[in-house]
Amino acid sequence: MAQTILIVDDDPVQRRLLEAAISRAGMTVVTAPGGGPALDLITGPKGEQIALMLLDLVMPDMDGLQVLAKLRQTNPDLPVIVLTAKGGIDSAVEAMRAGANDFLVKPASPERIAVSIRNLLKIGTLSGEVQRLKKKTENRLVFDDLVAKSGAMKQVFRLGQRAAQSTIPILIEGESGVGKELIARAIQGSSERAGRPFVTVNCGAIPENLIESILFGHEKGSFTGASDKHLGKFQEADGGTLFLDEIGELRLDMQVKLLRALQEGEVDPVGAKRPVKVDVRIISATNRDLSELTREGKFREDLYYRLNVFPIFVPSLRERAEDIPALARHFITRFAAEENKPVAGMTPEAADLLEQYKWPGNVRQLENTIFRAVVLCDGSMLDVCDFPQIAAAEGVELKPRRAVELPVPGAQGFAPVLPSSPYALSLTDAAGHIRKFEEMEAEIIRLAISRYDGHMSEVARRLGIGRSTLYRKLKEFGLEQGDEADMPDEPRQAAG
Repeated sequence: MAQTILIVDDDPVQRRLLEAAISRAGMTVVTAPGGGPALDLITGPKGEQIALMLLDLVMPDMDGLQVLAKLRQTNPDLPVIVLTAKGGIDSAVEAMRAGANDFLVKPASPERIAVSIRNLLKIGTLSGEVQRLKKKTENRLVFDDLVAKSGAMKQVFRLGQRAAQSTIPILIEGESGVGKELIARAIQGSSERAGRPFVTVNCGAIPENLIESILFGHEKGSFTGASDKHLGKFQEADGGTLFLDEIGELRLDMQVKLLRALQEGEVDPVGAKRPVKVDVRIISATNRDLSELTREGKFREDLYYRLNVFPIFVPSLRERAEDIPALARHFITRFAAEENKPVAGMTPEAADLLEQYKWPGNVRQLENTIFRAVVLCDGSMLDVCDFPQIAAAEGVELKPRRAVELPVPGAQGFAPVLPSSPYALSLTDAAGHIRKFEEMEAEIIRLAISRYDGHMSEVARRLGIGRSTLYRKLKEFGLEQGDEADMPDEPRQAAG
């Protein structure tokens, strides 16, 4: 559930250091040893999961500027942070002109890298939300703007796109909270009526004595309190789309007038001397079984057949559980940005909990649940303890938030390290036994590298060993994957 960061660097030690720093910040990491493999990852089947690229500027196969030039042709909006040992102004300007979003000089502290990543992800999320809100306000929302991965919803999208090519009346059916209005907006945005009025009427929320006036309008003085002329919803939607939500709640006498308006393409405002022609595309929605209401005499049969020309059924969230991870990820990034919280994702246990829950309130309930969890979360990852109501419903025991565990690569065990003490070292394992000397030595080296921000000369000096010995131990303990063993003790040229 965490956002995926791509690290591109030809130096294996730098890749491991960056991977450890970013993983501690609660984000998923993938790495590439050069520009070519990085571009292959971006354009591959999992490329859409990558939220940001951390790019070394100097690499042997393809330098960072060349990578940026090719990347911007296919992924113009992907955030990129350039890392380089050459920290001159000219290098920074050149990288920014090539399309980089931020520029950091090696060795950058883990905190500085994490802040830069979070800021860019927040900007991207807010920009996306602003763009979606703008398209929604302008009535140009399309199906590509909606979050759905399941086959069931893709079928809904296919039907909606077909229906958008004509003015055929549409009836959208589904439980409350599944997103019927968003489907209706996407149909409007995908049709030739995009950008024109989209007027929503909740038929179950209109006071009975005002239904006719709200739908069809009234003339000044047509009844007590009618001090001004009022355009009804039909006239407001002229040239665009009228969305009749909860159509099954409409009174029988108003159903007759609605049927006439649909058949004749005109409305009779209260107190008007003549009808008014309107050009309106009708999309209706209901969470009730209209066919059953029709059989019971609570809904007019002729109106039902008039509205139900092109039915679209939106499945409940429990019937498309594969959409839950994508929706949760979308809501987490959105609310974390809006609330200025460092929440980057959720633990596997929390993700399993959400996927197992039945969600009677559907997407609306999931959205509000994630919102509450993000607001209350004090960590970087949502855990089961952030969803007490869902856990109680599923019979899951709540446990305190777990300490952040920093594994020692290549070792058989690891010691829990609390975020408040990033350099703590445990002498015993989980069973209380003294840990092996090799494990503690590997962890001491890892902590020293983190403490001195990857300055290998300083790490070796502080540990009292030579650089060649340090690199040999890195290789022995699995802390690097390159050919760094047997290096001389003199300083190396910094990569990138």
